Amino acid sequence: MQENAKNPLTTNSLFMDTQPCRFLHRTDPNTQFIDPQNPHQYHATQMPDQLTTIIDAFPGKRVLLVGDLILDRYIYGDAERISPEAPVPVLRAIETQERVGGSANVAACLRALNIDVLCCGAIPNDPAGRRLRHLLDDTGIDVSGSVAPTDRSTTTKTRFVGLAQHRHRQQLLRLDEESTNPLPTDTANQLIRNVTDRIKNVDVVCIEDYAKGIITPELVDAIITAAGKANIPVIVDPAKVHDFALYSGVSAMTPNRTELEHAANQRFTTPESVIAAGPALRNKWQLDCLVVTLDRDGAVVIEKDQDAVHLPTRPRSVYDNTGAGDAVLACLAAAIASGASWPDAVRLANIAGGLEVEKFGCVPITADQMLADLRIEHRQKNGKLRTLDELIPEITLRKDRGETIVFTNGVFDILHPGHIHYLTQARQLGSFLIVAINTDESVRRLDKDTDRPINNETFRAAMLGALECVDYVTIFNEDTPLELIRKIRPDILVKGGDYTPETVVGADVVRKSGGKIKILPFLEGYSTTTILKKIRDTQRPR
Repeated sequence: MQENAKNPLTTNSLFMDTQPCRFLHRTDPNTQFIDPQNPHQYHATQMPDQLTTIIDAFPGKRVLLVGDLILDRYIYGDAERISPEAPVPVLRAIETQERVGGSANVAACLRALNIDVLCCGAIPNDPAGRRLRHLLDDTGIDVSGSVAPTDRSTTTKTRFVGLAQHRHRQQLLRLDEESTNPLPTDTANQLIRNVTDRIKNVDVVCIEDYAKGIITPELVDAIITAAGKANIPVIVDPAKVHDFALYSGVSAMTPNRTELEHAANQRFTTPESVIAAGPALRNKWQLDCLVVTLDRDGAVVIEKDQDAVHLPTRPRSVYDNTGAGDAVLACLAAAIASGASWPDAVRLANIAGGLEVEKFGCVPITADQMLADLRIEHRQKNGKLRTLDELIPEITLRKDRGETIVFTNGVFDILHPGHIHYLTQARQLGSFLIVAINTDESVRRLDKDTDRPINNETFRAAMLGALECVDYVTIFNEDTPLELIRKIRPDILVKGGDYTPETVVGADVVRKSGGKIKILPFLEGYSTTTILKKIRDTQRPR
């Protein structure tokens, strides 16, 4: 398979349909609704909690990854002129980065999901191979089952990336150094022994085939036999080959549309065409499950003795497709290792792939980022109140997307039009607004001579969370929000008109990180003190 053809996502990612559920026939109280008019389309109930539970089960699961281990190099430079020698850009190199690639990137993606990884492949003992082994070791990946062939150099992909105006990245050229011949017989047999010896100690075997000569019929047959005896599922991301017979008998295969068309010698222009042909293809290749990724059309899951399931897409802002297929495979394997159903596993894999295409290059997606994406997508159900530990991953994810954080804090004891005016103005300054409120204890500690707060912190948080202009509410017990500000690093720190930029707590922290301080005027005629005075005046005996 061509490396960049492994990405199952282009302008969309595989997720649930974002339209309101209108399905009446419930087949399982905890998993899905089926549309009577479109019985293959899958819609989940209680899915956020269900998917979160699966992600929480990732730690401690073990995956044996078998495939082509590659070293990726990125050479960045300014590309602001055309060569006088030929009509090509001139790249003035300013930085070189080395990362794990191919199956090694799948391993790194698994580690980012808190999965223990045993990685078996070929790592020659040359400078590039030693560097690759070092990168894998640093990531906590066990490569003791890999072999060191002497008949080849380490597969290396060097990407030349131009920076326009020192920041806009664009890949100009890729240089491949590789051998695709099968391993020598002795080395291939040693790899088979290494793989089969480790199968009984893992939850899932994952084969990632980049067609570099590592994945052979003998190796696949040995894996299927050993995994069958141990009752361990085997998942294959196939190469772009004319026939998937090489992988016949594995538990599941995950081709994209192009790969399936190539192997089946048939066009698949719609999900319905995959659903129609899928069961026969699954039977032909003796699979328990066939998962087909269909870029803008989502994914189709075809299980043995089950109706085919179509998972529609949720659009993503695509920055770079590189590595999306690796992220999808890693998350799919992690989910199956954790006991997920195939539809749930694919939905989770979509989140990983969707997050990946929003980044440049191969950047492993973490479990925290996936949880944050789930919370963002289902914020209405989850509410707006977050602990700091819950808030940080969501903020990081949104900042990665280029969103602007606005932060303010206060007691917000009795909400009035002045608060609404102030918070609405604050929200208009950026992409989302975080409001931090003092705990009851900290209010009383700071203002011992009053009976404030009138409303407790739970009440105050609920009232703020009901406002459309407020995106997140968090509660802090310190005397000031300084520590919160240090960890959140807002782009804009907002306070009311009785402050000056010099008296705002955390102003220096925000400015040092490139942020701004904004003082907003109060709406005249409204204050909590005035409201409380009116209430108390009406209660005094006349």
